[in-house]
Amino acid sequence: MDMLETCRVFVAVAELGGFTRAADRLGQPKASVSLAVRRLEAALGTQLLHRTTRRVQLTHDGAAFLERCRDLLDDADELQAMFRTEPRSLRGRLRVDMSSPMAARYVIPRLGEFLDRHPQLEIEIGGAERRVDVAGEGYDCVLRIGAILDDSLVARPLGALRIVNCASPDYLRRFGTPRRIEDLAAHRLVHFVGTFGQRSAGWEYPVAGGYANLPMPGAVTVNNAAAYTAAALAGLGLIQTPAIGMRELLESGQLIEVLADFPAEPMPVTLLYPRRRHLPLRVRMFMDWMTDVLAPHLGASQPVGAG
Repeated sequence: MDMLETCRVFVAVAELGGFTRAADRLGQPKASVSLAVRRLEAALGTQLLHRTTRRVQLTHDGAAFLERCRDLLDDADELQAMFRTEPRSLRGRLRVDMSSPMAARYVIPRLGEFLDRHPQLEIEIGGAERRVDVAGEGYDCVLRIGAILDDSLVARPLGALRIVNCASPDYLRRFGTPRRIEDLAAHRLVHFVGTFGQRSAGWEYPVAGGYANLPMPGAVTVNNAAAYTAAALAGLGLIQTPAIGMRELLESGQLIEVLADFPAEPMPVTLLYPRRRHLPLRVRMFMDWMTDVLAPHLGASQPVGAG
């Protein structure tokens, strides 16, 4: 049994969640892929996958073996390129996740220049609104905006996004333009939560030594950035959102900034990646490239006013 090739097959099945999709990626018959995994399980003396009629899932042993397989394959790729004299071209697959606005506005428009230097590299870009399972779903790195809640991942701070308070002209005609925090008693907030059922933090504003939250009424609660902006445009309430995605709407007058002297705390932007014995070169270089791409659009990593 060719262990390296068998590991490649197993990783494809695990990451894609099925034998058919893995066979399509590898260009092999489904029967060959299934047989390779069965032989691998027999050689190891353990079950790596739970099989159902719809998909396969990793067992506990399978999850542990998957991480070692990834390390082994990454080491093998770098060994093959160890003595090449030409400029180093990356190869393999990268799976990354980030907010759809960040991907569409800043990363994807410049992705061609990175792929031109590394034509053998394949990149999968996810834009999930949910918090993906980085290690379990096979992501090499993720770009996160906001507080980091998972200390099992390695964090690479990139900077922070300035937050802007805004509302539509129609909303301000109906409710008036707030000038002070006290004026918010007569206003409504579009609430944003990560998961429905959670309580919205309310309106965030600076105070001496940090930031405070003011509970506010509001008829609409959303859990994604596109709906949040759409609710503001529809005149459903005030929002507090990163300025990086609001420039065109503010310049065109579709949204109007309010309470500019009372911004919420800047939101940190962080690259996260799994703790691994060996971080592949393609992941390191892609994160370096993305850091350079985003640097002109981010403020300082340590927000002013943070406690």
